[in-house]
Amino acid sequence: MDKARLVETACEGTAGHGGERPLAPEEVGRVFDAVFGTVERPGAIARALRAGETVSMGSFGSFRSEDGTPAFRPGTALTEYLRDRVR
Repeated sequence: MDKARLVETACEGTAGHGGERPLAPEEVGRVFDAVFGTVERPGAIARALRAGETVSMGSFGSFRSEDGTPAFRPGTALTEYLRDRVR
């Protein structure tokens, strides 16, 4: 899945059950760029890793730096979902 499809899918997921409009692709794209970064500008995760912090994203998992190399540790909920134990 490329970034455009990821943004599109995330937009669909932002529609509220009470009839609220989904976020526009431009809005979601800006948030993704702020969190994950671009070639020109590092995102919040990269800046935190460089500062020696671990970035925990709840049950999704966490990012950390191991000797200058980014590492991701999946959370329990993500692992269980991928193993088809949770729907």
